[in-house]
Amino acid sequence: MEDDGRYRDGRQDFIRGAKDIAKVAKKQVGKKVGRGVDKVADEYSKRSYKRFEEEDDDEDYGGVPSNDGGYYRNDSRANDDEGHSDSTEGHDEDDEIYEGEYQGIPRADSSKPGGMDGVTAPAQQFRDLSAYEAERRKDQEELAQQYEAILQECGHGKFQWTLYFVLGLALMADGVEIFVVGFVLPFAEKDMCLSEPNKGMLGLIVYLGMMVGAFIWGGLADRIGRRQTLLISLSINSVFAFFSSFVQGYISFLFCRLASGVGIGGSIPIVFSYYSEFLAQEKRGEHLSWLCMFWMIGGIYASAMAWAIIPHYGWSFQMGSAYQFHSWRVFVLVCALPAVAAISALTTMPESPRFYLENGKHDEAWMILKQVHDTNMRAKGYPERVFSVTTIKTVKQMDELVDLGDGAAWHQKWRIKLTTLFHQVWSNFLTIFSPEYRRTTYMMMAVWFSMSFSYYGLTVWFPDMIKYLQKQEYASRTKVFVKEKVEHVTFNFTLENQVHRQGEYFNDKFMNLKMRSMVFEDSLFEECYFEDITSSNTFFKNCTFIATLFYNTDLFKYRLVNSRLINSTFLHNKEGCVLSDVSDENNAYMVYFVSFLGTLAVLPGNIVSALLMDKIGRLRMLAGSSVISCVSCFFLSFGNSESAMIALLCLFGGISIASWNALDVLTVELYPSDKRTTAFGFLNALCKLAAVLGISIFTSFVGITKAVPILFASGALAAGSFLALKLPETRGQVLQ
Repeated sequence: MEDDGRYRDGRQDFIRGAKDIAKVAKKQVGKKVGRGVDKVADEYSKRSYKRFEEEDDDEDYGGVPSNDGGYYRNDSRANDDEGHSDSTEGHDEDDEIYEGEYQGIPRADSSKPGGMDGVTAPAQQFRDLSAYEAERRKDQEELAQQYEAILQECGHGKFQWTLYFVLGLALMADGVEIFVVGFVLPFAEKDMCLSEPNKGMLGLIVYLGMMVGAFIWGGLADRIGRRQTLLISLSINSVFAFFSSFVQGYISFLFCRLASGVGIGGSIPIVFSYYSEFLAQEKRGEHLSWLCMFWMIGGIYASAMAWAIIPHYGWSFQMGSAYQFHSWRVFVLVCALPAVAAISALTTMPESPRFYLENGKHDEAWMILKQVHDTNMRAKGYPERVFSVTTIKTVKQMDELVDLGDGAAWHQKWRIKLTTLFHQVWSNFLTIFSPEYRRTTYMMMAVWFSMSFSYYGLTVWFPDMIKYLQKQEYASRTKVFVKEKVEHVTFNFTLENQVHRQGEYFNDKFMNLKMRSMVFEDSLFEECYFEDITSSNTFFKNCTFIATLFYNTDLFKYRLVNSRLINSTFLHNKEGCVLSDVSDENNAYMVYFVSFLGTLAVLPGNIVSALLMDKIGRLRMLAGSSVISCVSCFFLSFGNSESAMIALLCLFGGISIASWNALDVLTVELYPSDKRTTAFGFLNALCKLAAVLGISIFTSFVGITKAVPILFASGALAAGSFLALKLPETRGQVLQ
């Protein structure tokens, strides 16, 4: 009876203390957590009763309630961080069977406080946030040093090279995505009857999608894992890239390319973070720079496929005027292959062990690191070498007590999970603006913005300037005919780049011909016959048509500017925008060739940056390349011919790529592992925003002046190189 009384008193005091904590929890972190504490209080009170039954009635009792609501004051369990389940009660800690020990996995070096097993003082579940962050930072510092030593033992070999090619495919898919819309736009505009504003939006939509995707997937990769997030993002990219090849309308095509851009937006921030966490310090800068070559390979692949596929109009079919599948759609389909290949290859690779250790998953991380070690040692001819690591530090986790109850509907559970995930991602994003990282983040924002604004603005301005020069050269070859009189003549050949003024045409036949850049001004057509005409950039201005028949032509009313029709008839006009070969095929090949050369020109810069990155440092590489790029911008004023602009494009691309490689490596190394992809994704999203602004501003000056784009690009690069020198050097440091 005395034991029962003591049990009742102790249980009541314990429950009162737990209920007080539950009230605080409901106010601070929500009712769900508070109910979780209630449930814990009940469970612990049942366990305490069981212990009272097993203890001696007179000698072993020491459970006097304390004033602060704690119960097991004199019991060793009150201070046990891990606690014991009922099945191990009474055994020494050294005698317990460690879960996973049958697989040969050693015990973790630190506890995993995320669980609720054991009798932990309830107040410890809600410790001060600053103290928690201090403990977490200490754990991260210890883990960083130990992780570097483990990677040194694992070595660099077959595993890293396999992962290099797998992640390279994902980076290649990003490089392809940049070029797709630009290559198909001249042909898609005829299929979809695109106006100039629609063409502009289609050209920018991929950057907007990549901006959104970089921010979203970068944040998620720090919460649910690099590999899983990359698989999801690449899957979205490949699915919508596939759909965009078949959809017919402008709005649906625009949406598919937007969604495809959102998917591929996660590629760059995740790929570099993922790969860096398998690289030891002395190899990191070099091999991350080698990885950048796959972006170049993506551009070369897109240029080569466009060159080989788009001009072949036989690779097409159509079902009336409602459904058309032309060669440019085949090109869009082929451009989805790198993403599909990356997904297939990525399924064979493991998650980043650093991510697992940051999230308290010791067993999974240990097994992956052992896999890396064993794979490399077998490939090097040392299969007998044993992975000697027995303990790995894991980072303390925030306790999350959320009890949804057994009766909660599935949609409620998913809503809570998604809401929690959103808050975690957003909270992690805000930490990169905390006092500890604020200066670094603002400096990196300025460098990323200035680099992207100048690079993307100029790389799009170059092709537009080349097109402008081509148009000027084409216009210089225009033939002009004045006051010609033509009677009873049949025109059944191509008419191109001509201007006819004040001409008179009587009983002439224009049959089965193509008109390219033809202009008729103040001319008279009497009893003429137009049949099966396909035209491009052809107009009749202030002309008069008398008793003239138009049969199966695309000479719509908008091509007849201020013209009069007297007793003239249109029969069976061609409907919609018909894709034809009226565009200059040589110009199409020139665009692909220029893009191919511009992309290939970055190869020397990639090689130089990879070889020197770990020798001269990230900051010197970034600032030096930016300064040389800035100087090269002033040579743009001498680009008065097509060949000169192509040469300058190659020069600028080859120099500036070293800056990008250094910036990627620096971004990876400046932020800790639990914030790395979040920060990288945000900065990459800012990069795409700067790209949109740069493209919009620079292209508006095409044909007007070169001075403004040159000054903008030079100023941005100069500012970026100056700010880059203010950043901390990360060469020789362990990965945070």
